Amino acid sequence: MSPRGTRQVQVGRFGAWLARPLASFHLVVTIATLLTVLGLVMVLSASSVESYADGGSAYALFVQQAMYAVIGAVLFYLALRIPLRWLRQVSFPLFAASVLLLALVLIPGVGSTVNGARRWIDLGLFSIQPSEVVKVTFVIWGAHLLVSRRAAARAANDPGGLKNLLVPLVPAGLLVCLLIVLQPNLSTTIAMGIVLLALLWFGGLPVRLFLAILASGAIAALVLALSAGYRSDRMRAFFNPGDDPQGINYQARQATYSLADGGLWGRGLGQSRAKWSYLPNSHNDFIFAIIGEELGFLGCALVLGLFALFVYTGLRIAARSVDPFLRLLTATATTWITAQALINIGYVVGLLPVTGLQLPLVSAGGSSLALTLLMFGIIANAARHEPEAVAALHAGQDGRVSRLLRLPKPEIYHSPRSRSGTPAAGSKAPARATPRDDDRPRTRTRANSRGTDTLRATRAWEPSYSVTHGRERGKYR
Repeated sequence: MSPRGTRQVQVGRFGAWLARPLASFHLVVTIATLLTVLGLVMVLSASSVESYADGGSAYALFVQQAMYAVIGAVLFYLALRIPLRWLRQVSFPLFAASVLLLALVLIPGVGSTVNGARRWIDLGLFSIQPSEVVKVTFVIWGAHLLVSRRAAARAANDPGGLKNLLVPLVPAGLLVCLLIVLQPNLSTTIAMGIVLLALLWFGGLPVRLFLAILASGAIAALVLALSAGYRSDRMRAFFNPGDDPQGINYQARQATYSLADGGLWGRGLGQSRAKWSYLPNSHNDFIFAIIGEELGFLGCALVLGLFALFVYTGLRIAARSVDPFLRLLTATATTWITAQALINIGYVVGLLPVTGLQLPLVSAGGSSLALTLLMFGIIANAARHEPEAVAALHAGQDGRVSRLLRLPKPEIYHSPRSRSGTPAAGSKAPARATPRDDDRPRTRTRANSRGTDTLRATRAWEPSYSVTHGRERGKYR
């Protein structure tokens, strides 16, 4: 067989694997596992010198990161078992509790101050960063709020305009951003802004209004970046990369040297020179530079490839889900995690100003690692609620991973718009000798609301195919 024919066969096999009912679920689990393992290995390599210099043990930071990885794995597993109905019910109490923690961390004696910022609450055995918690709770509550408002407005035959889309989501998001700025923590504020914009975009906000909010957010971020001394230094360092190489440009310059030193193949795992006190925060904000130095361009390409695969998988789950809550939740979470990764990689390679955002699942940071794994678990749970996955799991096609983890079968989604005689997607239809009018595809009518009269709103709130077609797609093959 010719090489071209071999490639076609391989592509065909990969496409057949992607057509399996639980392919999205397996992709999410695989991506989360690979990124977490890679992060643990690189944290051990990048932090060993600093850990030994500070406490006499090269494994201190690694053990701490591994402990949070175990906690994150437990949260990942619990997220797989959480019923979606319960998740939506507790979304607002969890969000309110996280906002309360954000307020408590500002109180002297409650919040711990590190490097001039009050961001952590010390619980003895470990510390927690409320700003990381609120990102997860805001994604869940925001998706639940928008979907509930839309369903209530449709039931009352009152679209409600932009008010249902903007209030109270935007005021709550601005309050959270304000509390985070007071810590101060501009990088997490930017991440929260990304979450809010993603909810509005996938929720169906008109493009003009979305662009206006985006421009306002960019101006506010620029003003905050220039308002404090250390943040303005970062901006000056970005626009003047040749100035003060031993001062404000030292960290960015050392990161560039690390990436250049790695070349194509890298110097080898554990052979970094920059981690010997040349590159500050090498195990945290600039761990991508250590990956480039030790694993070379191929290692960097592996990280980028995993995040690209995550984008594909997350948007695939959002597009295939019939539950509007899962559509909005998955699309928003995918946007947030991917944008945070791109910002981190962007400032490491010199394309963006240094912000301090971590590389998800890879950079050292216990709260970030554990809560990002929790978010991955929720996305994996959403993957098990795809119509094809629901049909396969209820037919007994659990797969090895589901049987090993003893995961419960996902609930069948029942659309509030479906008639009583029409089964939901993923359920088995009763046998009938003659078709009824209910089985004929129905034409969807768009709402007259300016806030939802867009293609994005239709995709966010309603299934992209009729219920009958969804049942056919749900047949296990």
